Amino acid sequence: MATDTRDQVNPVRINLYSDTQTLPTPEMRQVMAAAPVGDEQTFDDPSVNALCGRVAALLGKEAAVFLPSGTMCNEIAIRVHCRPGDEVIAEASCHILNFEGGGPAALSGVQIAPLPGRRGVFSADQARAAIRDTHRYAPRSALLEVENTANMGGGTVWPLADVRAVTEVARTHGLATHLDGARLPNAVVESGVSAAAYADDFDSAWIDLSKGLGCPVGAVLAGSSSFIDEAWRWKQRMGGAMRQAGILAAAGLHGLDHHWDRLAEDHAHAALLADGLAELKGFVVEPCETNILFFDVGNTGHSAADVAARAGAAGLRIGAMGATRMRAVTHLDVSRTDCQEAVRILAEVTA
Repeated sequence: MATDTRDQVNPVRINLYSDTQTLPTPEMRQVMAAAPVGDEQTFDDPSVNALCGRVAALLGKEAAVFLPSGTMCNEIAIRVHCRPGDEVIAEASCHILNFEGGGPAALSGVQIAPLPGRRGVFSADQARAAIRDTHRYAPRSALLEVENTANMGGGTVWPLADVRAVTEVARTHGLATHLDGARLPNAVVESGVSAAAYADDFDSAWIDLSKGLGCPVGAVLAGSSSFIDEAWRWKQRMGGAMRQAGILAAAGLHGLDHHWDRLAEDHAHAALLADGLAELKGFVVEPCETNILFFDVGNTGHSAADVAARAGAAGLRIGAMGATRMRAVTHLDVSRTDCQEAVRILAEVTA
């Protein structure tokens, strides 16, 4: 068998590619190894049951279901809320439109009505204007979706007033509402608004475990008991039902206990990184609210792909998100010193 020598040739010392790159801590691994387990499909796994109960309470919902990924949370929610031919209203840069392999169309037969928001946030007026009149010639507006924080908007935190305004428009017009809370913990820590307050106006909501919370796998989708009953049917149908999943659920419980509040450190590190990059010649740095930082290197004379490759050779992994736009994401495996070193490397490779 061939040996993978990539890390030997270009060792990654600093990984700013995504917060999905986090590795389980030794303490998390110990908790996983000792987790009580059972068959989650018959609700006999105590760790999975504890995690679902914990997240349901956290989000102020009646019930929750543990799923392998955040994408599956979104796709199941869309499938439960919509019928083939329906339309989902969402911001143009949202995950369900751009990063789920065409899942809404392929799995649910729905289309997305993309709204051009500001840094991932759209207004109540935009939502109202996007809702279609009811007649047989047009798709039915069925679901309004919000992503908080907004990844491609630069980790933007939705103001609670804006959340309430757009969901009120949806309710008034009979639309269901869904919260993509992949990075909701970041929004909570940054804003001081509780997860339950953010989720209150949504029929379904979820949080990711494998990003800022540092778990290897998983996400938890919450809603009413009837919604979760139907979500379980689609979990089974889509191949997401597991067995002794408590090993993974235990990691989620540990992350909730030990990695939630420390997200503030990630935000501080991203701000430090933003300040450092803003001092570099040719770098245009976008506003940074949480742990996601976008910047443009077009004025350096280099492409994003070139900068990413050069940085990678120097031990820094970072994302090229367009011709000249780049993304850096801080997380629990990135220190203050790492951020300072990342600035040094980027200065060197663009000089």
